[in-house]
Amino acid sequence: MNKTVNPNELTSDDDGGPLYVAQKKVYPQSISGTFRRIKWGLMAFCLGVYYLLPFVRWNRGLGAPSQAVLIDLPNSRFYFFFIELWPQEVYYFTGLLIVAAITLFLMNSVGGRIWCGYLCPQTVWTDLFYAVERFVEGDRRERMKKDKSSGLTLRRVGELALKHTIWLMIAWWTGGAWVLYFNDAPTLVKELVTFQAPVIAYIWIGILTATTYVLAGYMREQVCTYMCPWPRIQAALTDEWALNVTYRYDRGEKRTSVKKAAELRALGEHVGDCVDCYQCVAVCPTGIDIRNGPQLECIQCGLCIDACDNVMTKIGRPTRLIGYDNDINIHRREEGKAPIYKVVRGRTVVYSAIIAAVGSFMIYTLATRSLLDVNVLHDRNPVAVKLSDGSIRNAYTVRLLNKSGYDRVIAIDAYGPVNLTTHVVGADSVTPDRPMIVIPRDSTSELRLLVTAPADGNPEKSIPVRFRVTDIGLGEVASTTDNFVAP
Repeated sequence: MNKTVNPNELTSDDDGGPLYVAQKKVYPQSISGTFRRIKWGLMAFCLGVYYLLPFVRWNRGLGAPSQAVLIDLPNSRFYFFFIELWPQEVYYFTGLLIVAAITLFLMNSVGGRIWCGYLCPQTVWTDLFYAVERFVEGDRRERMKKDKSSGLTLRRVGELALKHTIWLMIAWWTGGAWVLYFNDAPTLVKELVTFQAPVIAYIWIGILTATTYVLAGYMREQVCTYMCPWPRIQAALTDEWALNVTYRYDRGEKRTSVKKAAELRALGEHVGDCVDCYQCVAVCPTGIDIRNGPQLECIQCGLCIDACDNVMTKIGRPTRLIGYDNDINIHRREEGKAPIYKVVRGRTVVYSAIIAAVGSFMIYTLATRSLLDVNVLHDRNPVAVKLSDGSIRNAYTVRLLNKSGYDRVIAIDAYGPVNLTTHVVGADSVTPDRPMIVIPRDSTSELRLLVTAPADGNPEKSIPVRFRVTDIGLGEVASTTDNFVAP
């Protein structure tokens, strides 16, 4: 027997439900209220930082980049205001990732998916695209009516063209702002406008323009529901005390209209405060009904709280029928007990302690780090050479790092074998037994160092050797150890 398959659904088997449901367009209604104002403020802040930060200047001295935040890939540097990180300091990025992850866990433990609702880039840009859509096409009912209309009038075509043009401009500037973090922003903007910028810059702008336009303009809630792993991960990290956007059914049920509620209450029957107005559904950016309980699609943005509060205010009932709460407090209220909110508890204390410990360690190491560093690599073939007079010579490749903004005169000392002598290949020094070289500012210098020790007084085995480099002017010291090997 043949079975007709709906092309909009992919079924798992004859008895199972659909594995994928076709997207149902959501038309969020505009709303005003506390959480909407918070979202507007955070959106303005996040977008302002992202778009404008590349143009902030920071004076690092002559010849150094003047962009406050810069990822300088050709020179392997990362600049963040007064901080300059080298490839050897990648552990700072590891620390930042740890802090970011634990902060996300902490936010989830306190307020559920508040990251998703307020700070996630997908949410921020989708909010911006929704604002443009409302500005051009009107609010929820107008957009629904226009989309259901079969014909395309000249006015409708103009609206669609204007909306998508603004969307593309936002998406283009999103991609353009991203590449500005990798080169001097004013210079790159000029090169982009005059078509003199590197091809890779145009490629990345094109990629990010397309992804922003598609994800924020079309996929929207689909990204949160299907593409993003965080909704599934956070479910394993939360607990019963986390505050999520919750319909307080202990107070809302049973639902009925305002007029019917008055009649039932006059008869002494229990009626909830929910009037079944569906405003909480109309404003939801993912199109769900929060009254159905916790759902994967809910991003905890709080807009349904604003919508419900507005309705409750109009009909003269207490606000926060929907609010940040948990089932524990709902059951406590049903039993006539006062609600309890445990923001400070085991997991939040542990998360906060980890953030404080890692953050403090990073700040300490950053504040005490040396701007002079040395690394030594022993030659492997041969590891040692015996000279005609019986003395032993080892060769090393020495890499000196000068992270400061000025040139340094560096003296090299070695300690270990008795009566050793050092010599830098290809460099003459006024003090032969203590080579001195100049290292340019903000650079790495590599040299070949020969260490020779007489056979008398030295054991015929490997012994430790310590290398110390000293800034003659400032007295700053850096050191490392290796081995002096006998043949």
